[in-house]
Amino acid sequence: MSDLKIQSYRRQYEVVFAYLNTRLVNSLVKDTFLIIDSNVDRFYPEIAAYFNHDRIVVIEASEKTKTLTGCEEVLKLLVERGMKKNHKLLAVGGGVTQDITSFVASVLYRGVEWEFLPTTLLAQADSCIGSKTSINFANAKNLLGTFYPPSKIYCCLEFLETLSIDDVKSGIGEMLHYFLYADSPLAVEIMNNYSTLLKNREGLEKYILASLEIKKEMIEKDEFDQTIRRVFNYGHTFGHAIEALSDYTVSHGQAVTRGMDIANFVALRRGLISQETYDELHKVLEKNLPSYQIDPKDLDAYFKLLSKDKKNIGKSVVCILPYGKGDLRVTPIKDLRTFKAQLAEYWRTRDEHSTQ
Repeated sequence: MSDLKIQSYRRQYEVVFAYLNTRLVNSLVKDTFLIIDSNVDRFYPEIAAYFNHDRIVVIEASEKTKTLTGCEEVLKLLVERGMKKNHKLLAVGGGVTQDITSFVASVLYRGVEWEFLPTTLLAQADSCIGSKTSINFANAKNLLGTFYPPSKIYCCLEFLETLSIDDVKSGIGEMLHYFLYADSPLAVEIMNNYSTLLKNREGLEKYILASLEIKKEMIEKDEFDQTIRRVFNYGHTFGHAIEALSDYTVSHGQAVTRGMDIANFVALRRGLISQETYDELHKVLEKNLPSYQIDPKDLDAYFKLLSKDKKNIGKSVVCILPYGKGDLRVTPIKDLRTFKAQLAEYWRTRDEHSTQ
């Protein structure tokens, strides 16, 4: 598989597709402090074995750790153990480990180098590039953050073999959102192969590269998420609120899958897409939709979370809605009463909107 180079405001960095072996890990140790997900450390103890004990920080990779308090604990350990500006960090884990490490790297000594060994499908196919660091604040997803890319990413497909099925579904959900943005035939193809890919992860390789290539093209045009890159939030406004309301029991990628279906339904009810287009999109998404259901009594809490989304402007809720297949647009919604009624209708009749 080809390596991928991304041009950032800080530097050109790259995704290197590599084998997880002694040679690779040994090459990463010099002047490095390791931040590793506790689950990964349990499955792959040989990684930490290369590092001095006082240069290893094991974290619980949960959304509750991905906060100012959680990052403060990591910073405290690094400083106490003698990390200096000339040292670098190595993140080994999924998106949460990435967010914690990248945020810490961006603020410690006003910025230290960091590298990334992504271990989840979602991190390999999406979050590893793009420069964003994000942590949760005030019960809102990713409210705080910076832009701080790694200097290098090592993508080892062997990590995918130890992922749970839910983790694979999460990664597929995020890849789907890129494929639908690009109106790529890979959206239908990956879902046609869905059951096979959940078990045989080596088949995911082509989809990972395709997803990264779609994202690379966009982030090199709008790295700071000011203009056109904002359409990549398709499904995320609705999805982040589902994650928070479920206390993060719904995985990110499956929450985004549900979020895309909600966005499509809102677009349908607002006359932006036809029933036929909604049905086509729903058919692509339906296998990866989580079973999580918002109870009618929790709808106000869900709406409140949507209202706190960091993309909002004034009193409007800013959503990314389809105006056709492959035509996503930033859409501020001001008529909140109608909007709330549409959300209530969606959750009341969940997965029954398609005429197929």
